[in-house]
Amino acid sequence: MSDEVTFWTGDYYNQGTGPNDIFDTLKEECGVFGVFGHPEAASLSYYGLHALQHRGEESAGMCVTGSGGFNYHRGMGLVKEVFDKDRLASLKGERSIGHVRYSTSGDSRLTNAQPLVFKYRDGDLAVATNGNIVNAPKIRRELEQGGSIFQTTSDTEVVAHLIARSPKPLVEAAKDAFRQIVGGFAFLLLTNDKLIVACDPNGLRPLTMGRLGDAYLFSSETCAFEVIGAETIRDIQPGELLILDAEGLHEDRFAESQRKALCAMEYIYFARPDSDMNGSNLHSSRKRMGQRMAMEAFVDADVVTGVPDSSISAAIGYAEQTGIPYELGLIKNKYTGRTFIQPSQELREQGVKMKLSAVRRVVEGKRVVMIDDSIVRGTTSRRIVNLLREAGATEVHVRITSPPFKNPCFYGIDTPDRRELIASSKSVEEICREINADSLSFLSSEGLIEAVGGDNVKDYKGGLCMACFDNDYPTRTDFGGEEQFGCGC
Repeated sequence: MSDEVTFWTGDYYNQGTGPNDIFDTLKEECGVFGVFGHPEAASLSYYGLHALQHRGEESAGMCVTGSGGFNYHRGMGLVKEVFDKDRLASLKGERSIGHVRYSTSGDSRLTNAQPLVFKYRDGDLAVATNGNIVNAPKIRRELEQGGSIFQTTSDTEVVAHLIARSPKPLVEAAKDAFRQIVGGFAFLLLTNDKLIVACDPNGLRPLTMGRLGDAYLFSSETCAFEVIGAETIRDIQPGELLILDAEGLHEDRFAESQRKALCAMEYIYFARPDSDMNGSNLHSSRKRMGQRMAMEAFVDADVVTGVPDSSISAAIGYAEQTGIPYELGLIKNKYTGRTFIQPSQELREQGVKMKLSAVRRVVEGKRVVMIDDSIVRGTTSRRIVNLLREAGATEVHVRITSPPFKNPCFYGIDTPDRRELIASSKSVEEICREINADSLSFLSSEGLIEAVGGDNVKDYKGGLCMACFDNDYPTRTDFGGEEQFGCGC
């Protein structure tokens, strides 16, 4: 290979490229982790953020406070790269909030890395969030017209300005700020003596509470509690606001709970399989998706394989239900970084093979059922189907454990323009031809709701937001034509 043709991954590990990425899968959201009342708050946050790394791989940050005031650090890259032993040792205190970020609607730069830290009239304020504020552009413009100066392109700074401009005490100011914003969000606000926790009125973004001794912990997913040996207590409820201070935990609300609508893609794709949400374990839910897929769209085949990593559980469920052997027909290389940018299409295809390989001895001469979680543009599915065919598969039947993805997300997932979503303009038969499969089926909405189960199964649509499938958004999304797709945190 000549010196001019090189594989590279941007200025730092896992720098994202949005629609130019080789794989057209949906991009992770952000992850937040908080600690209140533990002398090793920074270390706990480090391990918690490491467990949430899959939710954001471009930047990481942490703010810690105690008797010595605020200490914080943010950086671009993975948690283990941003924080070393000496850096952690310098972050002393009993209270902390941390964040991992994958930039989508906001720019990928250090100024947008969280937690964002501000000086305001009552002292220091640090803010970390997961999600997207649909009306953030409208509020930002109004604030700028009123004299506010923004340092970032992040939605999170909008909330900080709303709080800072309020004449009310912090808690009431935070409530007023949350009432003005529309979207899906999970917030952690840290001051010199308080930690404030809030979840949007629809519960679109996940947030859970745990305990470790006398300390309270908060995380986007329960898997982070398992890592540090903490006990999961409960999910933060829609519209709930918690205040932790020297007197302990105070439960409050800033809004009444609206239609429960936790993002369905958390169950399908985003969350780790060892996490629990709303009373459902993610691995078990995905297995049931595969089982239901088998009942809805059985096909006679020799092996079942899942596209790693999020579809493995569903593939196991499909195999168990049908009796067709489950095999590792596809192997993911975990050490390539997120992106490969090449100067030619030929090398882009080579980059795909560096990230995912078909196991020839497993699929050669076999009829293969390939289980995947979703189809976005269709380019990834076509490449993977072709990988299996090149490895000798005689038939490739694709089964997708979600309904067709037709609509953009406004609440924190990096989705392309509706016109780029293949299911928005093509029928199932047309998509099947496009991806070069022998057959293609999607899981029904009813099957998905039943498979997820959990505490909210009797609520409207099982307590899920399924707008990306059916265009039924739980909140208003039109704010003067300034809708913001993706994750603005």
